[in-house]
Amino acid sequence: MNLFHAAVLGAVQGFTEVLPISSSAHLILIPWLCKWPESGLTFDVALHLGTFFALSLYFWRDIIEMTVSFFDVLATRKLNTHARRLPFLIIAATVPAAVVGKLFEHQVEAIFRSNPLLIASVLIVFGLILGAADLMGRKRRTLDEIKPAGALTIGLMQCLALIPGVSRSGITITAGLMLGFTRESAARFSFLMSLPIVAGAALLKSVHLLKHGIPAGEGMPMLVGIVFSAVTGYISVAFLLRFVQKQSLSPFVWYRLIAGGGLIAVIMSGFNG
Repeated sequence: MNLFHAAVLGAVQGFTEVLPISSSAHLILIPWLCKWPESGLTFDVALHLGTFFALSLYFWRDIIEMTVSFFDVLATRKLNTHARRLPFLIIAATVPAAVVGKLFEHQVEAIFRSNPLLIASVLIVFGLILGAADLMGRKRRTLDEIKPAGALTIGLMQCLALIPGVSRSGITITAGLMLGFTRESAARFSFLMSLPIVAGAALLKSVHLLKHGIPAGEGMPMLVGIVFSAVTGYISVAFLLRFVQKQSLSPFVWYRLIAGGGLIAVIMSGFNG
């Protein structure tokens, strides 16, 4: 992989992992459309590390507060405040996706990775679902009101993000809106619950990479990917949390519909990567 490809895909990862438009779909479709070679494990690690750095930097205060609350609960065995409950709610919401990802990641990838038409269709369908949830959700509840059942429901919905085109942030924000949370609360919980998932993915892939070593010539593209993913990821988080305070999610819905429809038109025209 050359440095230009690394920079483009790193930036794409940073933006699309956070915005509800599916990072996995873009990271499959852009190289397919541009006829670029597939990225390997080394670059996969770079993208996950970059995203994790971005989220950790933006939410560093939340991470510290949740860590303190976690050990406070272990010491006192009291879950009588929202701050004390939140880290355990995030753990509960994370478990389903972690289990499903471990069991079915390779099977799902085998089905979707070579099927752009299917990915385009998923982009459209789940874009419409996001739009419906944004339009019909009550948007009254705040993050302080989240309960175990709600956290688990969002966590179960997150399992669908294994499918390219669904979007992890998109489906979890959709679930939050369906449960009556405000856009900002749904987005914030989505990002907080993504921290252990992204960290776990980066750790597992990094361990595998360390066992085999970084292939010759891939060190610099890996570094470029990490930097671009981290910078654009941070910008995206800051942008989206401000955007949803006053605006609907319709721009992202329209983007998904246009991108999915455009891709279907390209495929129907005979283009074959």
